[in-house]
Amino acid sequence: MSHELLSELIRNYGYLAILIGTFLEGETILILGGLAAHMGFLELPWVMAAALTGSFTGDQLYYYLGRHYGPKIIARRLSWQESAAKVYRHLHRHQNLLILSFRFFYGLRNVTPFAVGAAHISRTRFFVLNLIGAVVWAVAFATAGYLSGEAFRLILDDFKHYQLYILLGLLVAGILFWLIMLIHRRRRALAQKS
Repeated sequence: MSHELLSELIRNYGYLAILIGTFLEGETILILGGLAAHMGFLELPWVMAAALTGSFTGDQLYYYLGRHYGPKIIARRLSWQESAAKVYRHLHRHQNLLILSFRFFYGLRNVTPFAVGAAHISRTRFFVLNLIGAVVWAVAFATAGYLSGEAFRLILDDFKHYQLYILLGLLVAGILFWLIMLIHRRRRALAQKS
């Protein structure tokens, strides 16, 4: 893939990729968005806005699905059952803190909105705390990606020459890590059911 084509793809579809990626899960795509902003392909405030929008709307949708279908969804997803049990335990002790911070804990990110909805936590409470958490998360991870670009620039003398390869390599590594963790969680859930 040529530099020009990859650059054009990032400029044309980068914000949409961040929006969709953060709607589904998102740390990797958001860090890559921050890195792309450092490289000049995207604008950091728009990276943050796309991530905030994707994360917030995704978790709001999952919360409402959880209110209506949460126990059924969790029962069908073997890999979520252990995490859902953790969420329910934490909800009783640290409800506000859990809702504010669940995005920062790998393994709880996807199941928490479903479990919070299933527990019938107030819609207003979840909306406000979810919005605050999404803002903090989007700013923190986009900034981390932006600063990682600065670190690469300081380490590599000819960073401009390698920047697209670094971005592509990190994207592939992130996808592989996500797939490995997904497979690991499913195997562990199946082993526990046996």
